[in-house]
Amino acid sequence: MTSTDPQSAPTPPSASAAVPEPGESEGAVVSPWWRSAVVYQVYPRSFADSDGDGVGDLRGVTAHLDHLVRLGVDVVWLSPVYRSPGADNGYDISDYQDVDPTFGTLEDFDELLAAVHARGMTLLMDLVVNHTSDEHPWFVESRSSTDNPKRDWYWWRPARSGYVGGAPGAEPTNWASFFSGPSWSWDEVTGEYYLHLFDRKQPDLNWENPQVREAVFAMMRWWLDRGVDGFRMDVINLVSKDTSLPDVVAGPDGLGDGSAHYANGPRVHEFLAQMHREVFAGRSGRLLTVGEMPGVTWQEAVLFTDPARREVDMVFQFEHVGLDHGPGGKFDPVPLDLRALKESFGRWQRELGSRGWNSLYWDNHDQPRVVSRFGDDGAFWRESAKAWASVLHLHRGTPYVYQGEELGMTNAPFADIGAMRDVESLNHYRRAVAQGADPEVVMRGLRAMGRDNARTPMQWDAGPHAGFSSGTPWLPANPNHGWLNAQAQYEDPDSVFHHYRRLVELRHTMAVVREGDFTMLLPQDEQVYAFVRALGRERVVVVANLGGSPRRAEVDLTGARLLLSSYAVAEPGSGPEQPGGPLLRPWQADVYLVVD
Repeated sequence: MTSTDPQSAPTPPSASAAVPEPGESEGAVVSPWWRSAVVYQVYPRSFADSDGDGVGDLRGVTAHLDHLVRLGVDVVWLSPVYRSPGADNGYDISDYQDVDPTFGTLEDFDELLAAVHARGMTLLMDLVVNHTSDEHPWFVESRSSTDNPKRDWYWWRPARSGYVGGAPGAEPTNWASFFSGPSWSWDEVTGEYYLHLFDRKQPDLNWENPQVREAVFAMMRWWLDRGVDGFRMDVINLVSKDTSLPDVVAGPDGLGDGSAHYANGPRVHEFLAQMHREVFAGRSGRLLTVGEMPGVTWQEAVLFTDPARREVDMVFQFEHVGLDHGPGGKFDPVPLDLRALKESFGRWQRELGSRGWNSLYWDNHDQPRVVSRFGDDGAFWRESAKAWASVLHLHRGTPYVYQGEELGMTNAPFADIGAMRDVESLNHYRRAVAQGADPEVVMRGLRAMGRDNARTPMQWDAGPHAGFSSGTPWLPANPNHGWLNAQAQYEDPDSVFHHYRRLVELRHTMAVVREGDFTMLLPQDEQVYAFVRALGRERVVVVANLGGSPRRAEVDLTGARLLLSSYAVAEPGSGPEQPGGPLLRPWQADVYLVVD
C-alpha cells in the first residue's frame, strides 16, 4: 500500500461525535436509496496521476478508492473521461463511447467500475449532451455542407439580414455565451453561424431532431449495459430552445442574456420523460439520475424531480452560489449576506419538502473552494471548514463532496493570468482587459471565483506536488499542501476529514437526518445559521456561528445532547444549558439531538 492509502493507518476514534444509541433514531421511512447517500465528485485530471505525465487518470482514481471508503461515501461521480480535445477540460466530447488516452483506456475504466462496485459504491458518469466538441464526427459531418444529413443535428443560421457574415453584429441573435463573447460562431465553409452557449468549440446539439435524441439515448444505454449506475447530466435543462431564437435586451457590448429562451425550454420535460422511458425504465439496480440545471426555479425543480413524472431523481440548482455575485457578475464578488443564503436554502427546503428532492453542495469543479469563499482560510481555517460542512450536510437532500473539500482545501494563490488554465477565466480576462479593465482588478475577481481554484491537484501528502504526480502537474499544487493534506488528516482525530466522515455517518445512521422535516430558525440573524430537522420524537438542532467573532445563538436547547461540534474541546459555560442559548465561539457549529 502507498503512504496515501487510508488503510495504512487505523481509523482514529471520533473525538467530537456521538453515534446514536440503538433504537435512538426513530420514524424510519422506506425511501429511495439515494436519500441516505453521499456523493463524492472526482475530477480525474486533478485527482491522482498513476503514470507521471502530470495529468490524473483512471488508474490513479482506482488506486485511491479506499480514501472514499474511509470517508464513507456511497456514490462516485466521475467528471468526463470521454475522448476530447480538451477545450473545456473534457466537457467538449469528441467520442462518447471511448476513453480519452489522457485518462487511460476502456479497460482501465472497466477496472475502476469493478473496483467501485467491489467496495459497495456506485458510479455516475458525467453526461454532456447539450453540446459536443466541434471535433465530434457528428459536427464534422454537420459542417461539411448545408445539405449533409446531419446538418440539422446542430443549430445553423444565416447572418442577420443586412449584415455580412462574420462581421460584428451579424450573429443571428444577440445572445451572450457563458464563456464571454457571442454565442454564435461564423463557419467559412458553409457560410452560416452555429450556436454554442459555451465555448466556440462546443456546438449545441439540436434536440428538436429526433435522430439526435435517439443517438444520445443509445449511447446512454451502452454505458448502462457496461455497468455504470447512472448519470449526472450537465446543463440538461438547456437542451430545449425556443426555436424562434429571438433577440434579447442587450448590454453595452451588444450582447444579452438569452437564457429565458433556452433554460427550462418548451419541450424540456417532454425530452427528459422520453429519456427516462427509453433509457432507464425497467432497469434494476441502484440507478441515479441528477440534472444540473442553471437558472432552474423551485417550481420547475418540483416538476423535474416529482417521482410520479419520471424525469430525474434530483436537480443541481445555482441560486445559492450566485448570491455573492456583484453588479459585474461572477467575477465581481461581494460579501455573502447570510440572511439571503438562509432565505434561499430555506425556500428550497420548504418547497421540495413533500415532493421532489434537493442536491446539496458548496464546491464542485465550477466553484471556488467554500472555505476561502465563505469561510476563513486563515486563523479559523479548520473551524470554518467544519462549520460550513455541518450546515450543508444536515439539510434535507443528498450532500455532495467535491474532491479535497473533505480536507478543507483552499483557493490557490495564482500570481497572474499565465498561471491559469480554465477557458472561462482566460476568455474573461482577455475580453475585460481589451475593453479597458485594470488587469489587476480582473485578476482579483479570478483569484476569488475562477474555476481553476477547484482544479489544483488533490493534496495527498506533503511530498513533491502533494503526492499527486511524480511528474510536473498540468496545474501546480497549492503551496499549502505541506500541512494541508490527506495523510496528515488521517492521523488527526480532530481533522476536517474526520469531521466529514462523522457527518456522513450521521446521515447513514439517523433517519431524522435523511427524512426529517426542516424548519429554519433565526432567519434574520446576520451571523448564526440555525435550523431543526424533526422526525417522530427526534429533533436534530444545528446552530452555527458563521463568523469570526463570538455570537450567542438564541435557540432553546433544553434536554439536548451534543452529537458533533466543529471544536474538539467544549468551552466551559458555553453549552446548551445557557440561558438565552449557547454562546458560540468563532466558526463554531454544533449539532444536537433532542428526544421528546
